[in-house]
Amino acid sequence: MLKAELRKKYLNKRKALSNDEAFVFSEKIFTNFVDYFKPESGQKIHIFIPIEKFNEINTHIFIDYFLTRNIRVFVPKIVDMKLISVEIFSETQFEINNWGISEPVSIEDSGISDFDFVITPLLYCDVKGNRVGYGKGFYDSFFESISEDSKKIGVNYFNPDECIDDVWKDDIPLDYLVTPTDVLSFKGGFE
Repeated sequence: MLKAELRKKYLNKRKALSNDEAFVFSEKIFTNFVDYFKPESGQKIHIFIPIEKFNEINTHIFIDYFLTRNIRVFVPKIVDMKLISVEIFSETQFEINNWGISEPVSIEDSGISDFDFVITPLLYCDVKGNRVGYGKGFYDSFFESISEDSKKIGVNYFNPDECIDDVWKDDIPLDYLVTPTDVLSFKGGFE
């Protein structure tokens, strides 16, 4: 299936989830992430702020957990059409950008590239780790700028069941996918 078709299909599937379903699934994804990856104090995690109108995974659960355990938290911000990584703290001030996304007020790029984990938004991920996002290419460019040792982890309500037919040569696949029911590894097969 083509990315455009998958993007439309999974946006609709996501929008069909009730608020309660999305919250319960988000909690299960969070639990699966923590149980599998066991994040520790001092680690560096890049994670997105959810776009509520798109019913994205509630990553506030993750962020609150990380901040209370002295895990360093970084979030994306688009500056001059480039995704930068801003470190946040419990007192960080946020604003809504032109796309309706909550971002930190700060435009100071952390300069960090050796994240332990990069928790990545997506609409769909296939069985090879290829992802369908919103089509802007921000994360592919971001993935090129980070350490090869940074684990790129997608989070999604849905498990993969279709292949992406139009993967581009510049697309960078994920290393893992966390869903409400599974943690899938693309580094040599399913785990």
